[in-house]
Amino acid sequence: MSEGRTKHWQIGKIGVTRIREMVDSFRPTDLLIYDPAPLLERCDWLTEFAGVEGKFSLSINAFVITSGNRRILVDGCFGNDKLREEPAFSNLRTPFLEDLLAAGCPPETIDTVICTHLHVDHVGWNTRLSEGRWVPTFPNARYIFVRREWEACQQLLLDKDARVSHIVDSVQPIVDAGLADLVEADHRITDEVWLEPSPGHSPGHVCVHIASEGHHAVITGDVFHHPVQIADPDLGSVMCMDNATACQTRRAFLSRYENKQALVLSSHFTATAGWIVRGAEGWRFSPA
Repeated sequence: MSEGRTKHWQIGKIGVTRIREMVDSFRPTDLLIYDPAPLLERCDWLTEFAGVEGKFSLSINAFVITSGNRRILVDGCFGNDKLREEPAFSNLRTPFLEDLLAAGCPPETIDTVICTHLHVDHVGWNTRLSEGRWVPTFPNARYIFVRREWEACQQLLLDKDARVSHIVDSVQPIVDAGLADLVEADHRITDEVWLEPSPGHSPGHVCVHIASEGHHAVITGDVFHHPVQIADPDLGSVMCMDNATACQTRRAFLSRYENKQALVLSSHFTATAGWIVRGAEGWRFSPA
């Protein structure tokens, strides 16, 4: 199931616009800790998410939340011009900024940037290349980093862990520019937008909760990478730093939002928005 690069939802008085940077395909065993083939055979609802030629499709999504006079960007995808170990994500030239502009959200109008966590595919557009330097893409924004996440990355940098090499070009320039706010994992941005702790994938991972006029939505970050993890929340990702905690987080998320308690907005599902529904055979994802 695929959609265009931009898509919009209304949550009460709040607008949410998805900007899709790209879609890529993975072999399931490159992404997940065990082969999900038996789940795909057993759960009919997963058929539309099974992909082609044995590969799963994953979307790289950012979101802009419009709440009153606030414009809040959630997660900055990979970004352009950045040298990465994986060739498919290196030196990208995507129309992300053009899509933002077409959606009525030029970079200078963004007043807040939230990073659900500091992995490479969620922070890239924090910065852009200008005259050989990495400068803030959203110069009028405060960038929200969870303190625990930032501190964990600092330790990994000290350990020269290659998994955080992107911090140098995509996060540190924000700190150096004095635009970063280190917050707790339950921080409130507005009365209608707040963070919810969801550790496991990374130490300070958070979801973003949106509430207006009795309507709710949640941007998941990397609590889930593919709907198959809703069928079996114990199916971990190879990219999770603490799989046991990540599994607990998925189960808690599903229990909290099952039976359409909130619209789920996924950072990686190709069918971005949907509902968690629980039936006799367990949880499933129902695209909105």
